[in-house]
Amino acid sequence: MRHPIFLAALAGCAMTLSGCMGNNSDAEVARAMKSVNAVDETNLTDIMLTVADPNEAVTYFTRLSNDHPDRIDAKRGLAKSLVRAQKPVQAVKVWQEVIAMPGATNDDRVSMAEAQIRSNDWSGAKATLDTVPPTHETYDRYRLEAMVADSEKKWKKADSFYETAAGLTTKPAGIYNNWGFSKLSRGDAAGAEKLFKEALTYDPTRFTTKNNLVLARASQGKYDLPVIDMTQTERAQLLYTAGLAAVKRGDVNIGKTLLQDAIDTNPQYFAEADRALKALDQGSSSALKG
Repeated sequence: MRHPIFLAALAGCAMTLSGCMGNNSDAEVARAMKSVNAVDETNLTDIMLTVADPNEAVTYFTRLSNDHPDRIDAKRGLAKSLVRAQKPVQAVKVWQEVIAMPGATNDDRVSMAEAQIRSNDWSGAKATLDTVPPTHETYDRYRLEAMVADSEKKWKKADSFYETAAGLTTKPAGIYNNWGFSKLSRGDAAGAEKLFKEALTYDPTRFTTKNNLVLARASQGKYDLPVIDMTQTERAQLLYTAGLAAVKRGDVNIGKTLLQDAIDTNPQYFAEADRALKALDQGSSSALKG
């Protein structure tokens, strides 16, 4: 189905084309046809990079790149589509081609670093980011710098990069969530809790952050659910998370109570919680702790 803006743009060009034909000028007709094609491709490219199926986008940009091997925008589109299609290794190869082309930008290098991180090439990502001048201060650049610093356990650098990234976007929920998870992974559960709460002030619907917040609290022995917006199904899932965390900390009885609460709260049959509770009743808490 065509995008509404796309149809409107084409309609305008069609009117222009009709007028040109009325004047019977081959040159004007050719120019109008070129305009139609340009609008068609521009809008289709935007659609392919956003709402289109990622694999369809890969096919589209592969064909466009093959037809126009010197067009850097076609290569960019292919690289971005490969990332969306969860093919980061292939995306890195295409980004390398982009960077070698005239017109390559620092944003292209940052995008390649992200693809390298997605393909678990942390050293490659670091090397790529090192080629980006410090004057290129963007949210994505510092977000990736923070992740690389995390991978190297350079906590002070990571905290600095996370803080900078958060200040460069109007939607910092994701970066605060990542920063909180970083704190949690290094054993600072209290610090993680504060960051997850901060993330939820910007996006109170993000369930991943809610779950991380419950994990951070449970790591401190705080098993009651935080006062946040949640649906009944989410409440059941969060009770389940708290229950498993309690068992892993050795608070088995508390964990059993929380799992039972999760089963009772869920509006539908909660298979995972039910299996976990049965395992505990049968004395298999060691398996859950693993």
